[in-house]
Amino acid sequence: MSHDHNSGPNRRKVLECMTWAGTGVLWTLTGGVPRSLGIVDEAVAAEQKGFTFLQISDSHMGFDKPANPNAKGTLQEAIDRVKALPARPSFMVHTGDISHLSKASEFDDADQIISQAKLDVHYVPGEHDIIDEDQGKLYRERYGRGTKGPGYYSFDANGVHFIGLVNVVDLKAGGLGNLGDEQLEWLEKDVKGRSASQPVVVFAHIPLWTVYPQWGWGTQDGERALGYLKKFGSLTVLNGHIHQVMQKVEGNVTFHTARSTAFPQPAPGTAPSPGPMKVEDAKLRSMLGIASVTFKQNEQRLAIIDSPLQS
Repeated sequence: MSHDHNSGPNRRKVLECMTWAGTGVLWTLTGGVPRSLGIVDEAVAAEQKGFTFLQISDSHMGFDKPANPNAKGTLQEAIDRVKALPARPSFMVHTGDISHLSKASEFDDADQIISQAKLDVHYVPGEHDIIDEDQGKLYRERYGRGTKGPGYYSFDANGVHFIGLVNVVDLKAGGLGNLGDEQLEWLEKDVKGRSASQPVVVFAHIPLWTVYPQWGWGTQDGERALGYLKKFGSLTVLNGHIHQVMQKVEGNVTFHTARSTAFPQPAPGTAPSPGPMKVEDAKLRSMLGIASVTFKQNEQRLAIIDSPLQS
């Protein structure tokens, strides 16, 4: 594909289709325009210089239905892939649904496998992590120490400001995510006074942008949150929940949703409802995977590698 500005819209459409097809693509963003550098195996072979972290999502420990009767095994495969990366990432973020039914044994299984990566992990909850009778008490005891409210927080790493948000409490009509006034007021204060030149990464379980509201794939008050954040010249929003790669660029904001390590879901509107999607066994691992994100200091440039468990 040529880098002809006149063919930009068509080119972006082609790249979007590549991610929908499950191809692992290394993305860079320059001036808000996505550019593909090659498939994931080529990208991994060429070591990326800079600050890199990983995203995994939707492990669903305890899930054992036909869509994937061995979610524990595929999480192990994902972590094995992390361990085999040629360059060690700085840390990992997990964008929710660690467990399937908020059981202690499910969290135990996830912790045992994820700890093998020997990376610090920053978590936000998915709706499946807070369905216990205490509405997330077990999640907060394990992963929410030092956080605020149901588990939101921020931290800085290598000049990048990271914000973990919780949008799975008090879901709205149709399952739409919700942040709530208290969290949004905290977010406004958290970023107030920060330089607009500082790169910011926001991660939450349900997409902050409206993917498909008929299935609850969006956050009702997401626009209000983005209003506090759009001043930043480099803003990346990472989500899970929909179990498939989707990416959108709006000005200086990049939205990216990750694959699950457990099971795929249908593309928006292609099935009567969302949920675990059974595919041929030989195809399953091509629809599961991890993502890595690289920032280069002093450059408004971001690279995302979506890496399926099996090409």
